[in-house]
Amino acid sequence: MTETTRIALVTGANKGIGLEIARQLAQAGVFVIIGARDPGRASAAVAELSSAGLGARSIPVDLDDHASVAAAAETIRVDHGRLDILVNNAGIVDAKDGPPTASAPEAARRIMDTNFIGTLAVTQAMLPLLRRAPAARIVNLSSSLGSLTLNGDPASPYYSARLIGYNASKAALNMLTVQLAEELRDTPIVVNSVSPGYVKTDLTGHNGFLTVEEGAKLPVEYALLGDDAVSGRFVEASGETPW
Repeated sequence: MTETTRIALVTGANKGIGLEIARQLAQAGVFVIIGARDPGRASAAVAELSSAGLGARSIPVDLDDHASVAAAAETIRVDHGRLDILVNNAGIVDAKDGPPTASAPEAARRIMDTNFIGTLAVTQAMLPLLRRAPAARIVNLSSSLGSLTLNGDPASPYYSARLIGYNASKAALNMLTVQLAEELRDTPIVVNSVSPGYVKTDLTGHNGFLTVEEGAKLPVEYALLGDDAVSGRFVEASGETPW
Protein backbone atom coordinates (compact mmCIF):
# COMPACT_ATOMS: atom_id res chain seq x y z
CA MET A 1 0.00 0.00 0.00
CA THR A 2 1.35 3.40 -1.01
CA GLU A 3 0.61 6.83 0.45
CA THR A 4 -1.77 7.52 -2.43
CA THR A 5 -3.74 4.28 -2.07
CA ARG A 6 -7.34 5.09 -1.28
CA ILE A 7 -8.66 3.79 2.05
CA ALA A 8 -12.25 2.59 2.37
CA LEU A 9 -14.36 1.54 5.34
CA VAL A 10 -17.29 -0.74 4.50
CA THR A 11 -19.59 -1.43 7.44
CA GLY A 12 -21.23 -4.84 7.72
CA ALA A 13 -18.67 -6.15 5.26
CA ASN A 14 -18.06 -9.61 6.69
CA LYS A 15 -20.65 -11.22 4.37
CA GLY A 16 -23.25 -10.63 1.68
CA ILE A 17 -23.29 -7.49 -0.39
CA GLY A 18 -20.94 -5.74 2.03
CA LEU A 19 -18.22 -8.30 1.47
CA GLU A 20 -18.75 -8.13 -2.28
CA ILE A 21 -18.53 -4.32 -2.23
CA ALA A 22 -15.28 -4.67 -0.29
CA ARG A 23 -13.99 -7.21 -2.82
CA GLN A 24 -14.80 -5.05 -5.83
CA LEU A 25 -13.28 -1.95 -4.23
CA ALA A 26 -10.11 -3.90 -3.43
CA GLN A 27 -10.01 -5.18 -7.01
CA ALA A 28 -10.01 -1.51 -8.06
CA GLY A 29 -6.88 -0.92 -5.98
CA VAL A 30 -8.54 0.42 -2.82
CA PHE A 31 -7.32 -0.77 0.59
CA VAL A 32 -10.47 -1.96 2.34
CA ILE A 33 -11.28 -1.94 6.03
CA ILE A 34 -13.90 -4.53 6.94
CA GLY A 35 -16.14 -3.11 9.65
CA ALA A 36 -18.05 -5.86 11.44
CA ARG A 37 -19.48 -6.88 14.81
CA ASP A 38 -18.30 -10.50 14.66
CA PRO A 39 -14.49 -10.72 14.86
CA GLY A 40 -14.44 -14.30 13.61
CA ARG A 41 -16.43 -13.51 10.48
CA ALA A 42 -14.41 -10.34 9.95
CA SER A 43 -11.15 -12.28 10.09
CA ALA A 44 -12.52 -14.86 7.66
CA ALA A 45 -13.54 -12.10 5.24
CA VAL A 46 -10.08 -10.52 5.39
CA ALA A 47 -8.45 -13.93 4.85
CA GLU A 48 -10.69 -14.52 1.83
CA LEU A 49 -9.71 -11.21 0.26
CA SER A 50 -6.05 -11.54 1.18
CA SER A 51 -5.87 -15.00 -0.38
CA ALA A 52 -6.84 -13.36 -3.67
CA GLY A 53 -4.04 -10.81 -3.29
CA LEU A 54 -6.38 -8.01 -2.23
CA GLY A 55 -5.52 -5.43 0.44
CA ALA A 56 -7.78 -5.61 3.47
CA ARG A 57 -7.96 -5.53 7.26
CA SER A 58 -10.78 -5.60 9.79
CA ILE A 59 -11.86 -3.29 12.59
CA PRO A 60 -14.62 -3.95 15.13
CA VAL A 61 -17.65 -1.75 14.32
CA ASP A 62 -21.00 -2.29 16.02
CA LEU A 63 -23.57 0.31 14.98
CA ASP A 64 -25.40 -0.20 18.28
CA ASP A 65 -22.22 0.43 20.30
CA HIS A 66 -21.12 3.99 19.67
CA ALA A 67 -17.97 3.49 21.74
CA SER A 68 -16.86 0.87 19.20
CA VAL A 69 -17.53 3.37 16.42
CA ALA A 70 -15.37 6.02 18.12
CA ALA A 71 -12.64 3.46 18.72
CA ALA A 72 -12.72 2.44 15.06
CA ALA A 73 -12.32 6.05 13.95
CA GLU A 74 -9.33 6.48 16.24
CA THR A 75 -7.70 3.29 14.94
CA ILE A 76 -8.13 4.45 11.34
CA ARG A 77 -6.71 7.88 12.26
CA VAL A 78 -3.63 6.39 13.90
CA ASP A 79 -3.00 3.68 11.30
CA HIS A 80 -4.04 5.42 8.08
CA GLY A 81 -4.40 9.12 8.78
CA ARG A 82 -7.48 9.60 6.61
CA LEU A 83 -10.46 7.88 4.99
CA ASP A 84 -11.24 8.25 1.29
CA ILE A 85 -14.43 6.18 1.08
CA LEU A 86 -17.16 5.35 3.57
CA VAL A 87 -19.76 2.78 2.53
CA ASN A 88 -22.57 2.68 5.08
CA ASN A 89 -23.76 -0.83 4.28
CA ALA A 90 -24.57 -2.38 7.67
CA GLY A 91 -28.27 -2.79 8.38
CA ILE A 92 -30.83 -5.15 9.85
CA VAL A 93 -34.38 -6.39 9.46
CA ASP A 94 -36.63 -7.82 12.16
CA ALA A 95 -39.16 -10.63 11.86
CA LYS A 96 -41.56 -8.65 14.07
CA ASP A 97 -41.59 -5.72 11.66
CA GLY A 98 -44.61 -5.32 9.38
CA PRO A 99 -47.41 -2.92 8.37
CA PRO A 100 -48.12 0.04 10.67
CA THR A 101 -51.09 -1.77 12.20
CA ALA A 102 -49.10 -4.88 13.06
CA SER A 103 -45.40 -4.07 13.46
CA ALA A 104 -44.03 -4.48 16.96
CA PRO A 105 -42.88 -1.01 18.10
CA GLU A 106 -39.75 -2.49 19.65
CA ALA A 107 -38.85 -4.04 16.28
CA ALA A 108 -39.25 -0.69 14.54
CA ARG A 109 -37.12 0.98 17.22
CA ARG A 110 -34.39 -1.66 16.91
CA ILE A 111 -34.27 -1.27 13.13
CA MET A 112 -34.23 2.53 13.32
CA ASP A 113 -31.51 2.52 15.99
CA THR A 114 -29.23 0.39 13.83
CA ASN A 115 -30.03 1.43 10.28
CA PHE A 116 -30.35 5.17 10.87
CA ILE A 117 -28.96 6.23 14.26
CA GLY A 118 -26.04 3.80 13.99
CA THR A 119 -25.21 4.97 10.48
CA LEU A 120 -25.42 8.59 11.62
CA ALA A 121 -22.97 7.81 14.44
CA VAL A 122 -20.53 6.12 12.04
CA THR A 123 -20.74 9.00 9.58
CA GLN A 124 -20.15 11.63 12.25
CA ALA A 125 -17.19 9.70 13.65
CA MET A 126 -15.57 9.26 10.23
CA LEU A 127 -16.14 12.78 8.90
CA PRO A 128 -12.92 14.25 10.34
CA LEU A 129 -11.00 11.48 8.52
CA LEU A 130 -13.00 11.98 5.31
CA ARG A 131 -12.17 15.70 5.43
CA ARG A 132 -8.47 14.77 5.34
CA ALA A 133 -8.90 13.00 1.99
CA PRO A 134 -8.56 14.97 -1.25
CA ALA A 135 -12.02 13.95 -2.52
CA ALA A 136 -13.91 11.63 -0.19
CA ARG A 137 -17.01 9.65 -1.12
CA ILE A 138 -19.85 8.53 1.16
CA VAL A 139 -22.25 5.87 -0.12
CA ASN A 140 -25.35 5.18 1.93
CA LEU A 141 -26.85 1.78 1.06
CA SER A 142 -30.52 2.66 0.79
CA SER A 143 -33.49 0.88 -0.76
CA SER A 144 -36.37 1.72 -3.06
CA LEU A 145 -38.48 0.76 -0.02
CA GLY A 146 -37.28 4.04 1.48
CA SER A 147 -38.92 6.09 -1.27
CA LEU A 148 -42.02 7.91 -0.04
CA THR A 149 -43.11 8.33 -3.65
CA LEU A 150 -42.93 4.61 -4.44
CA ASN A 151 -44.52 3.63 -1.13
CA GLY A 152 -47.53 5.76 -2.09
CA ASP A 153 -47.83 4.59 -5.70
CA PRO A 154 -50.19 1.61 -6.24
CA ALA A 155 -48.45 0.95 -9.58
CA SER A 156 -45.07 0.51 -7.89
CA PRO A 157 -43.77 -3.04 -7.30
CA TYR A 158 -42.77 -1.81 -3.82
CA TYR A 159 -46.25 -0.60 -2.90
CA SER A 160 -47.26 -3.79 -1.09
CA ALA A 161 -43.96 -4.16 0.82
CA ARG A 162 -45.22 -2.56 4.01
CA LEU A 163 -42.48 -2.83 6.60
CA ILE A 164 -42.89 0.32 8.63
CA GLY A 165 -39.67 -0.06 10.60
CA TYR A 166 -37.37 -0.99 7.71
CA ASN A 167 -38.92 1.35 5.15
CA ALA A 168 -38.86 4.26 7.60
CA SER A 169 -35.22 3.57 8.45
CA LYS A 170 -34.24 3.84 4.78
CA ALA A 171 -36.33 6.99 4.34
CA ALA A 172 -34.46 8.46 7.31
CA LEU A 173 -31.16 7.36 5.77
CA ASN A 174 -32.16 9.23 2.62
CA MET A 175 -32.75 12.34 4.72
CA LEU A 176 -29.21 11.96 6.02
CA THR A 177 -27.97 11.89 2.44
CA VAL A 178 -29.93 15.01 1.47
CA GLN A 179 -28.96 17.07 4.49
CA LEU A 180 -25.33 15.95 4.62
CA ALA A 181 -24.82 16.60 0.90
CA GLU A 182 -26.13 20.14 1.41
CA GLU A 183 -24.02 20.69 4.53
CA LEU A 184 -20.88 19.53 2.69
CA ARG A 185 -21.63 21.15 -0.67
CA ASP A 186 -18.65 23.53 -0.40
CA THR A 187 -16.27 20.61 0.26
CA PRO A 188 -14.95 17.89 -2.07
CA ILE A 189 -16.91 15.25 -0.12
CA VAL A 190 -19.69 13.62 -2.17
CA VAL A 191 -22.66 11.86 -0.52
CA ASN A 192 -25.22 9.68 -2.28
CA SER A 193 -27.92 7.12 -1.49
CA VAL A 194 -27.61 4.00 -3.63
CA SER A 195 -30.22 1.26 -3.86
CA PRO A 196 -28.49 -1.98 -4.89
CA GLY A 197 -31.78 -3.67 -5.83
CA TYR A 198 -33.36 -6.87 -4.54
CA VAL A 199 -30.23 -8.89 -3.82
CA LYS A 200 -30.01 -12.52 -2.66
CA THR A 201 -28.44 -12.21 0.81
CA ASP A 202 -29.09 -13.28 4.39
CA LEU A 203 -30.99 -10.00 4.85
CA THR A 204 -33.55 -11.00 2.19
CA GLY A 205 -33.65 -14.68 3.16
CA HIS A 206 -31.74 -15.31 -0.09
CA ASN A 207 -34.75 -14.19 -2.08
CA GLY A 208 -34.23 -11.57 -4.75
CA PHE A 209 -33.45 -10.98 -8.39
CA LEU A 210 -29.75 -10.11 -8.21
CA THR A 211 -26.57 -11.84 -7.12
CA VAL A 212 -24.30 -10.05 -4.68
CA GLU A 213 -21.87 -9.45 -7.54
CA GLU A 214 -24.58 -7.65 -9.49
CA GLY A 215 -25.90 -5.76 -6.47
CA ALA A 216 -22.47 -4.47 -5.49
CA LYS A 217 -21.71 -2.85 -8.85
CA LEU A 218 -23.63 0.41 -8.39
CA PRO A 219 -22.48 1.12 -4.80
CA VAL A 220 -18.90 0.53 -5.93
CA GLU A 221 -19.39 2.81 -8.93
CA TYR A 222 -20.56 5.62 -6.64
CA ALA A 223 -17.75 4.98 -4.17
CA LEU A 224 -15.27 5.51 -7.03
CA LEU A 225 -16.90 8.58 -8.63
CA GLY A 226 -14.43 11.00 -10.19
CA ASP A 227 -14.03 14.76 -10.03
CA ASP A 228 -17.30 15.42 -11.88
CA ALA A 229 -19.35 13.59 -9.23
CA VAL A 230 -22.82 14.85 -8.35
CA SER A 231 -23.79 14.79 -4.67
CA GLY A 232 -27.15 14.30 -2.97
CA ARG A 233 -28.67 11.78 -5.38
CA PHE A 234 -30.85 8.70 -4.79
CA VAL A 235 -30.11 6.13 -7.49
CA GLU A 236 -30.73 2.54 -8.50
CA ALA A 237 -29.49 0.58 -11.50
CA SER A 238 -32.27 1.92 -13.73
CA GLY A 239 -31.50 5.55 -12.88
CA GLU A 240 -32.76 8.14 -10.41
CA THR A 241 -35.09 6.92 -7.67
CA PRO A 242 -37.80 9.35 -6.52
CA TRP A 243 -37.45 10.48 -2.95
